[in-house]
Formats: sequence, structure tokens, C-alpha cells
Amino acid sequence: MVGGDNWAFELTEAEYQAFCRLVAQLAATMTQMAEELMEEERISCEAESEGIWVGVEGFPLAYDLRLIVSGDRQCEGNWSPDAVPAMVQALSSLQIF
Repeated sequence: MVGGDNWAFELTEAEYQAFCRLVAQLAATMTQMAEELMEEERISCEAESEGIWVGVEGFPLAYDLRLIVSGDRQCEGNWSPDAVPAMVQALSSLQIF
């Protein structure tokens, strides 16, 4: 199950694995972009896999994250820049399935 302040939904094992992989890719991209952008520049990046779309927007060191699950069901959620660093760290070490 993933969730935020006012929402939550369950992911299948395949969805969760794709979500973790995409979040890690985007987090790495944002870290790399910190060296390329000026301090006041914002960036938007997205990645997707079958049935999962993840996007980030903001500054390389402070960005929000958005998740969309499509297919048989439609789910959407987002995390604020304050919540993203802890979530990214937790996803890198948390094995649910």
C-alpha cells in the first residue's frame, strides 16, 4: 500500500517493483541535474512502465513526486517535497514482496 495525507491504494507486486525502480531512476536524475542547473531553475522529469507513470517536478534537491496507476483501475497520488527524501530512502531498503 502506498499513501499520502489524504489518499492510499494498494499496488500489485509488479506495480510496486516498477514504482520502486522508476522512483530510483528519477531520484538519480534529479541528483545529477543539481550539478547542471542554476540554483533557481526548476525541472520536470517523468518515467513510465507498463501501467505505472511517475513524475517529479521542482528543484533538484526539493521536488514533488506524482504516481499514476492505469489499466484495469485508475489510481493517482502525490507526495510533497518534504515527504519525498524519506520515501525515496525507505523504498531503496524496503522489500515488501
